[in-house]
Amino acid sequence: MPEVKIGALCWNQYTDWPSLLHAGIRADELGYSSLWTWDHLYPIVGSHEGPIFEGWLTLAAWAQSTERVRIGLMVGANTFREPALTAKMATTLDHISGGRAILGIGGAWFETEHEAFGLPFGDGFPERLRWLAEALPIMRGMLRGEEPTASGPRYKAKAVRNDPMPIQERLPILIGGGGEQVTLKLVAKYGDANNVGGGIETVKRKDAILVQHCETVGRDPSEIERTTGLGMVIIRDSREEAVRVQHEMAARNGGADPWEDQPVGTPEDVAEMLAPYLEIGYRHLIAGFPSPYDEESMTRFAGEVRPMLESAG
Repeated sequence: MPEVKIGALCWNQYTDWPSLLHAGIRADELGYSSLWTWDHLYPIVGSHEGPIFEGWLTLAAWAQSTERVRIGLMVGANTFREPALTAKMATTLDHISGGRAILGIGGAWFETEHEAFGLPFGDGFPERLRWLAEALPIMRGMLRGEEPTASGPRYKAKAVRNDPMPIQERLPILIGGGGEQVTLKLVAKYGDANNVGGGIETVKRKDAILVQHCETVGRDPSEIERTTGLGMVIIRDSREEAVRVQHEMAARNGGADPWEDQPVGTPEDVAEMLAPYLEIGYRHLIAGFPSPYDEESMTRFAGEVRPMLESAG
């Protein structure tokens, strides 16, 4: 039976700390493969004028409180920190977790939080992707035991050491985003994993482009783990009840409008919606769980939907 990995992306907005901590512990106990939260400083779903907890410190607490699940940001904002510091933080997380860290990274997009916190945002997404392209060799070099030097227009480093090294021989770098000309090319050059979303047809198109970039740079695409974000997962015995819960969750999260085309329904509904991802090689499916971290949905996604997918795929 082919393995299907499932991830839990527990939103760190509109919640309290005990609930967020225990959501991560529950994901570990339920056998999730990976555990994630956002790297944002203001809420990104619903009103941004609400509470949110910082991502890296959330990961550190989860790492100390869990035993098996792999842990990372979905995804880290490259603009928030110098890349050498990010690699050092990921290494420290690897030690706290006993070798379970993933370095998730992306170009960042939410201008409001950058302006509020005085963080550099650049003159547009192309510039932020240029920054990411500068940052990735520094981070990868440090994680592999090199002492990279950089003198780019945005980032500088001088024979920077990463001591101690991560516990993992190869702490994976997951690059988020589906930009066809730049981001997916960076995945092909530097990524151990990717994360794209937007529905099966979008993911299928992006994956074909990623394979083309791998061919261009001489990379075996099978070296890159494919992951996709599923949005908000709500599972109940009836579709109507699942939709009702979804609307309650959205209202609780800053009065957000409920997203459409989400894996919301019965276990069979959700499995049917997700099965096409397995056919294109995306076997690491990351479910979004907003506060109050619906225990029934988390449990049934692991205990009912995953076995359905494995038996079908």
